[in-house]
Amino acid sequence: MNKRKLLNRIINNHKNVKFNDFVIILEAFEFNNKRTNGSHNIFKNDTINEIINIQDVNGEAKPYQIKQFFSLVEKYNLKFKD
Repeated sequence: MNKRKLLNRIINNHKNVKFNDFVIILEAFEFNNKRTNGSHNIFKNDTINEIINIQDVNGEAKPYQIKQFFSLVEKYNLKFKD
């Protein structure tokens, strides 16, 4: 799936998002996996001082973590890279 279409799908519905699809979107906003501790994956964008903690639960991302991510995108006006 095209990254932009994937982004639009996730924006419109935060539920039932595949974890790997969410990681693709995180990386498109220049977040990198800094470490994994158990089920927690810590992603960081080097241009901001905040992290995003996401979990893979049966192959899906948690909806509240997706909302937290989009809050960071809006707060810092982060740009999507195709």
